[in-house]
Amino acid sequence: MGKGIDCRENDGYATDVTVAIRAIYEGGKLRPLEPLELAENAVVHISVETGEDDTERKEWLSQGQRSLMGVWDNDADDVYNALLTQ
Repeated sequence: MGKGIDCRENDGYATDVTVAIRAIYEGGKLRPLEPLELAENAVVHISVETGEDDTERKEWLSQGQRSLMGVWDNDADDVYNALLTQ
């Protein structure tokens, strides 16, 4: 996963910055796997998403995709596709 940055400006200066990074949880603390460009004592908001080894999340996403494809890809919708081509 690369670093994702979203920066909102106010009078030319960054006010809100969102950075997506990877971190490791060890000893009760999150340790970033790459350096962060933050001021000392900066207050941040953290959202935690577990890694790829989260089998419960994978199954939830897989079920959602199967359900969506059952609704999205069906013969009854071919009527609308035919109308769109006219």
